[in-house]
Amino acid sequence: MPDRTPTPTAATAKYIFVTGGVTSSLGKGIISASLAKLLQARGFRVTIQKFDPYINIDPGTLNPYEHGECYVTDDGAETDLDLGHYERFLNVPTSQANNVTTGRIYDHVITKEREGAYLGKTVQVVPHITDEIKRRMLLLGQTGQFDVVITEIGGSIGDIESLPFVESVRQLRWDLPENSSLVIHLTLLPYLKAAGELKTKPTQHSVRDLRSAGLQPDILVCRSEYPIPAEMRRKIALFCNVNINSVIESLDADSIYSVPLLMLKEHLDERVIKKLKLQGGAAQPDLDVWKDFLGRLKNPTEEVTIALVGKYVELPDAYKSIIESFVHAGAQNECKVTVRSIQSDHLSAENVAQQLHGVDGVLVAPGFGERGFEGKIAAVKYVRENNIPFFGICLGMQVAVVEFGRHVLGLAEASSTEMNPQTPHPVIAMMEEQKTVTLKGGTMRLGAYDCELRRGSKAAKAYGRNHISERHRHRYEFNNEYLKQYEAAGMIPSGLNPDTGLVEVVELANHPWFVAGQFHPELKSTVQNPHPLFVRFVRAAIQYRKG
Repeated sequence: MPDRTPTPTAATAKYIFVTGGVTSSLGKGIISASLAKLLQARGFRVTIQKFDPYINIDPGTLNPYEHGECYVTDDGAETDLDLGHYERFLNVPTSQANNVTTGRIYDHVITKEREGAYLGKTVQVVPHITDEIKRRMLLLGQTGQFDVVITEIGGSIGDIESLPFVESVRQLRWDLPENSSLVIHLTLLPYLKAAGELKTKPTQHSVRDLRSAGLQPDILVCRSEYPIPAEMRRKIALFCNVNINSVIESLDADSIYSVPLLMLKEHLDERVIKKLKLQGGAAQPDLDVWKDFLGRLKNPTEEVTIALVGKYVELPDAYKSIIESFVHAGAQNECKVTVRSIQSDHLSAENVAQQLHGVDGVLVAPGFGERGFEGKIAAVKYVRENNIPFFGICLGMQVAVVEFGRHVLGLAEASSTEMNPQTPHPVIAMMEEQKTVTLKGGTMRLGAYDCELRRGSKAAKAYGRNHISERHRHRYEFNNEYLKQYEAAGMIPSGLNPDTGLVEVVELANHPWFVAGQFHPELKSTVQNPHPLFVRFVRAAIQYRKG
């Protein structure tokens, strides 16, 4: 057997690889984020990255029904929604380097081949694709900014498209020094009602598939609806070739934010620290802030109902960050926020009062395309006229502008050129630099942009400052040719981009809470820092409910 020679480019960071088996949607992202939180709470510098097996370059062109929301980072990367979990748990921004797809890997390798970089070699999955995957797996660890890099491998063991990633992890574990890496495998213990017991066979098969690909898991995290008996843990340990104290129980939780404490109880972080021989961390994680958040989340003194008006409401993951932002803001206000999803297709001027009956606030969600646009217009008109707290995000702001133009300014055919290219009053129009764009992927206004808030405005009071930075994902903007007309009628442009003069925030001066932003505030809300606009919106809903 050849000597184990460490990769010369490997930094001192430790690497944790998280794989999944039996079925998808077991919660690899939440387990990864929970472990990262526990390690961070002990004083370690941690980051998480997601490797996705699909051939899209990024999720930017995917329908939300296909893959849930597209999460945007400060540097303008369109990424997997799991990066949202990472940021919400760790309160640390992610970047382009934190999400890599098969498509991006192949695109890079094929581009190099066309440039002649491989000197006439036959380009193959091994070594060329796997070498590029390994290079990217190590990038964050080589920056010197992190003690631990957690890499979540998308999909399930056995999927054809995941094989190059699994092979890359196998090679990396050979390349890296001893005690520098470990594999956590997440599986399912299904409960068979007829037999009245949990079954371990799917887990055994999943681990067998993983081992046949050359990977032996160090730790098994077993998802289950019921506690795992000690005898069953011993059986899993025996047949899956892991230590019995490395069989971790992951019960269904009442909230994803309870999972770190459940993993702490199962000593997951202790097992990882011992196996990686991590030095320098605290004896116990400092989770006081986290526990305080959970205490307020689970013991609310108020309750409000918010209508989420959107076109993808059938799939909760399509608006994942918005839903979680309400959790954060609700806890901050010691308020239970019940989100009532309303399909904008089903809204009209005739039924809007009935559909929105009993809500304490309305959020009009982001989106693209004409479907459901008129329903959103009806919702905004109703809340504006009835002084119901309103919050518009991205397209939600554009809808508010169009509705105000039609029903207050008297511009009956006002619209966005996205919905009606021939409108005589294009109050929302495409940016000049977007008019020549033909490719759809990665070509919108993406990432963090500065915004100056008007002093004394509702937005400025919410933030507590006048200069902010928020993340964007859109092509269309408020048409500044109509700016003076809108302001004179009472729709205030309370946030402007200091470099371009583009309108970032609008609000109504004579309304209790009517604020809409061109950006996506939900992408920056975390457990430790609930987004101020969501916090103030929920507070306005509480006040509205109290009359």
